[in-house]
Amino acid sequence: MSGFRFLNLVRPFLPFLPEVSSPERKVPFSDKMSWTAVTLLIFLVCSQVPLYGIMSSDSSDPLYWMRVILASNRGTLMELGITPIITSGMIMQLLAGANLIEIDFSLKEDRALFGAAQKLFALIISLGQATVYVLTGLYGQPSELGAGVCLLLILQLVFAALLVILLDELLQKGYGLGSGISLFIATNICESIIWKAFSPTTVNTGRGPEFEGAIISLFHLLFSWNDKSRALKEAFWRERLPNVSNLVATVIVFALVIYLQGFRIEIPIKSNRFRGQRAAYPVKLFYTSNMPIMLQSALTSNIFIVSQMLFNRFPDNILVRLLGVWEPFEESSQLAAKSGISYYISPPRTMKAVLSDPIHSSVYIIFMVLACAMFSKTWIEVSGSGPRDVAKQLKEQQMVMAGHREGSMYKELKHVIPTAAFTGGAVLGLLSVAADLMGALGSGTGILMAVTIIYSYWEIGMRESGGPEMAAFGDLLQ
Repeated sequence: MSGFRFLNLVRPFLPFLPEVSSPERKVPFSDKMSWTAVTLLIFLVCSQVPLYGIMSSDSSDPLYWMRVILASNRGTLMELGITPIITSGMIMQLLAGANLIEIDFSLKEDRALFGAAQKLFALIISLGQATVYVLTGLYGQPSELGAGVCLLLILQLVFAALLVILLDELLQKGYGLGSGISLFIATNICESIIWKAFSPTTVNTGRGPEFEGAIISLFHLLFSWNDKSRALKEAFWRERLPNVSNLVATVIVFALVIYLQGFRIEIPIKSNRFRGQRAAYPVKLFYTSNMPIMLQSALTSNIFIVSQMLFNRFPDNILVRLLGVWEPFEESSQLAAKSGISYYISPPRTMKAVLSDPIHSSVYIIFMVLACAMFSKTWIEVSGSGPRDVAKQLKEQQMVMAGHREGSMYKELKHVIPTAAFTGGAVLGLLSVAADLMGALGSGTGILMAVTIIYSYWEIGMRESGGPEMAAFGDLLQ
């Protein structure tokens, strides 16, 4: 069976798939900043534009726990966020890595077909998700909406998904910095954290109106309560609303991840072409950056969506209940998993929940650590950053490891890179669990993704604006 047969199925769709052409010349750093800002502005506008035709959005939200991470916003054009493109990329990369589809990434035609297949698959996923959302009554009963409005809602969601794909492609082709996916995730998470810290919105919790923002609530309580020690205690430990201890936990996790970013092994390399030219190839602890946590989030979110949809339709089916039993969360319309697989792969919300069900907590910790570690180790093979690929790239640039023969370079890299990827993925999983248990704002997974993305943007900015030496060094290491 030839894997190329599968890629050739995509060929007839190539003329119909929109594509961003590669820049004809190197884009200046200032222009890249401008394009990145425009891309971000388009995303933020789409995150606020409501879908036309919605009758109701009071029903349970299947992506409620994952929205911050998936850069999506309920009831807007960004309803699906980056879910289709992440899911498509994950599946296609895993298929390629497992050699279920045969592809040679050194061939330009194969790379083009693979990229087109990812794009087409993402559009198909967005069409499927949009259809499920509309037909399951997420925006109102289909019979009340009418066929025309249902079709219009689906078209809006698919158009928005295509827009996200093109914005991501625009940045990745070199017009901007980084990738659209990373930019949107980081923006969404930072926006959520800032809102929970400084939101001026008041919420009635049964004790009168309280400010939602943790910092604003702190000052309000200090100025309005006579007992200052009691006011501080309330500001730091209040329940159901963001508090100052959540904010402190967020800052601690930010600082810890930035500190761990500095952990690396530097492999000395020298040039065979230019005598005396030496450099170091850095293998970071977080070798695969935030990709393990991103893939784990995509996997979990898809399980949650499928489980909720099936449970709403077949609540008494044994297999459906094994996947997840869903009940309203804290007297709201929002559903939370109470048992089944979905329950055990969802994080405990508080330390009290950890102590009341240690089996759930243990299973969740093991799942997070192993899933992130395995995704990280798998990703280096399917993304072209494994030891064999790195050795090949260095060889093509006529670089060798200092103090080693050219033939032993792959063996040395094989000892270091997979170990760093597996360990880094496991550490990311542990940090995510710790952040969730500490009550950090924006969820542990969200904070880790935001920090790693912001740090990578800082590195890109330093490399892009650091003059010819930094640019040459960056090209060498890429």
